[in-house]
Amino acid sequence: MKLTILGSGSPEAYSRRASSGYLLEAGNDRILFDCGGGVVDNLLRSGRLPKDITHLFFTHYHSDHMMDYARLVHAAWDEGAAPLKVFGPKPLKDITEGYFGRNGVLNNDLRARTELPQSQQVWVARGGTLPRPWPAPQIIEIEPGFTFEGDGWHLETAQATHAQPILDCLGYSVEAEGKKFVYSGDTGINPDITDLSRDADFLLHWCYRGSGEILHPALMAFSPDPGEVARMAESVGVKRLYLSHFRIHMDNEASHSRALTDLSKHFSGESGIVEDLDVYEI
Repeated sequence: MKLTILGSGSPEAYSRRASSGYLLEAGNDRILFDCGGGVVDNLLRSGRLPKDITHLFFTHYHSDHMMDYARLVHAAWDEGAAPLKVFGPKPLKDITEGYFGRNGVLNNDLRARTELPQSQQVWVARGGTLPRPWPAPQIIEIEPGFTFEGDGWHLETAQATHAQPILDCLGYSVEAEGKKFVYSGDTGINPDITDLSRDADFLLHWCYRGSGEILHPALMAFSPDPGEVARMAESVGVKRLYLSHFRIHMDNEASHSRALTDLSKHFSGESGIVEDLDVYEI
């Protein structure tokens, strides 16, 4: 498997980091986890196109995890791609209908592109046929415990603790060719994600709080710092641990140094902090 970091940041607008998005290549499939703002730009910078994505899995629907969803689907549709397979908690169907339905926010754009003669001719000139259907991603709403068999890869889910009861939240694992990748999603340390991470060859874990940083108790309960993540990963035999979702105030030399020190102190394997467009072989 190969992991490409397409977005390692937070909701904050930030030139260094796009919001959450992680591309995992397994077998012949290209699996995207989350699709926050800036992810499609980084997908293009990585040398790939929207139509290359075969599966999209959402952890939850905070804007920084799904702001580029409509852009990805629309761009892949405009490239003539097969309908994207999209998985995520409820209300994924309603969200998709809100973008691409007959009364969705993109309905005027889609009517113009499919009904106007000049737009039809642009489409035909690119090899398309008429009548041109609207985007229709394949939607599968899922819950914790959902499993999926891909082309040579196996996916499992677990409940992340983050924004309930308003948002359902998930973490994911993928196993392929004897290796295991885990993406925590946004979560506090909990038994479900801890068990999902057991014996992972590569754990990508969110980190929204710097080493020793004191926040409001309501936020700290769901935002482990690097040392807490490291201790959890060590306890279940993770081999490589990398942190993501860094906020702007955490993205300086001193904060990185503290985080890396805590990682090495509490975790015996390879560890670090990801950056946009980093690539890792798993």
